[in-house]
Amino acid sequence: MYMETTIRIKPRTKQELDAFRQYKNESYDELVRKLVYLAKMCEKEPKLSQKTIQEIKEARERIKKGEFYTEEEAKNILGL
Repeated sequence: MYMETTIRIKPRTKQELDAFRQYKNESYDELVRKLVYLAKMCEKEPKLSQKTIQEIKEARERIKKGEFYTEEEAKNILGL
């Protein structure tokens, strides 16, 4: 079941969330879920999570530059 709710955040927090988006239409729900996942990873395995966070940052930069494969391109490459 999907329930909508409203939360209050400061303008700076909203700007930081917007900057963290991987793609233009990424929802705030997706962003918050991603941040919760990363926080849990940091608690469970701090050393691994630092590496993971760096890899995520690098991947986000590649996405912003347009350096990625679409789902269709990946399927073609993999022969699916």
